[in-house]
Amino acid sequence: MEGYSRRGLLKACGFTDEELDRPLVAVVNSWTNIVPGHIHLDKVAEAVEAGVRAAGGTPFQFNTIAVCDGIAMGHNGMRYSLPSRDIIAASIEIMVEAHKFDGMVLIGSCDKIVPGMMMAAARLDIPTIFINGGPMLPGFFEGQKLTVSKGLEMMFGAIMFGLPEETVKELSNYVCPGAGSCQGMYTANTMGCLCEALGMSLPGSATVPAVDARRLRLAKQTGAQIMKLIEEDIRPHDILTYEAFENAIRVDVALGGSTNTVLHLPAIAAQLEIELPLELFDKLSRETPHLCDMDPAGPYTVKDLDDAGGISAVLKELGESIHQDVLTVTGKTLKENLKNVKVLNTHVIKPKGAPVHKEGGIAILKGTLAPEGAVVKQSAVDQKMLKFEGSAKVFDSEEDALKAIMNQKISPGEVIVIRYEGPKGGPGMREMLWPTAA
Repeated sequence: MEGYSRRGLLKACGFTDEELDRPLVAVVNSWTNIVPGHIHLDKVAEAVEAGVRAAGGTPFQFNTIAVCDGIAMGHNGMRYSLPSRDIIAASIEIMVEAHKFDGMVLIGSCDKIVPGMMMAAARLDIPTIFINGGPMLPGFFEGQKLTVSKGLEMMFGAIMFGLPEETVKELSNYVCPGAGSCQGMYTANTMGCLCEALGMSLPGSATVPAVDARRLRLAKQTGAQIMKLIEEDIRPHDILTYEAFENAIRVDVALGGSTNTVLHLPAIAAQLEIELPLELFDKLSRETPHLCDMDPAGPYTVKDLDDAGGISAVLKELGESIHQDVLTVTGKTLKENLKNVKVLNTHVIKPKGAPVHKEGGIAILKGTLAPEGAVVKQSAVDQKMLKFEGSAKVFDSEEDALKAIMNQKISPGEVIVIRYEGPKGGPGMREMLWPTAA
């Protein structure tokens, strides 16, 4: 009787007996028309659903919340972004446990959404596959290639040098030309790339631009692949092993990726009782060369990385330092996936023997300022600044620091320290791109 009662409720939604006799797949979407990385995910979800149906399953779609860190940046709303990660994970857990789906496809793009979804995947441990929305194309203004970080720097520069407001407004027309996660190797694209490196998304899927038709074809293939994962009972714990996390960290530091991975990868791993201490990030970064000079520190966008062969090519170049025998959502090992992969542009993905830097992008520092550890993107630090002595100006909030910068109260050679902005002190650990851009 219980089964027929549930069936009756689902029939009220228009589902037939034939559909309800198939595997039931949760399609977890984070579409919203607020966030550029998510404005097209309704179309991606439609393609995923088509793939699920073609492979013999029945898709059920529900949504999560999604915060755009760029829009939330620079005001009190940024305190809500990091907590949203855990709310996303909990909301997915609630929906999946309440409705007992057989498998799950996760669709996300931006900073806290992707790790929140991956936390839910690890926690629920039902057959799961992830597809991201893809990167935004670079913008162009007066012949210059633009990314979000470079555009923001130009906007602040225009304001500080007293250029007309019309100039800044004109620039804003070209920085973000359309759908996709911001063009460089910021948190959103880094986490998308690491989902592929972990083996939780199909090879090649992380770097395909949002507006490329390949994105929709990959979405259909992703929908079909979840049916194979259900059939073979391949679950996240089979894929998200300690070795897979080591692979992801190595890819992160080879890309010069976001330091926020030091927050997110341990949170995902913790769902499976796997520990990733700070010291592991430091160790692997010292052993792994920095291969890709990606924006914001370098000239290349994620589209450039895609043209060069994507994450598969980075994994291929890392070679023996990568655990090759780990399982992926293809149902094959990473070694099998990489068999015919080649690096297509050695300017974008440098050879191991001639890297951008000999060490990877992340360093963990300890000292009197941070006795338990501080995270630095060393690939973005000028060599002249690796050893530095000077005076510091200390601020108790982002707003105070930005005001001093904009009023030109900071002299060359002075260090800016912003305190009381951590997870507890903030609260919420606001990201502070505005002071760094200014």
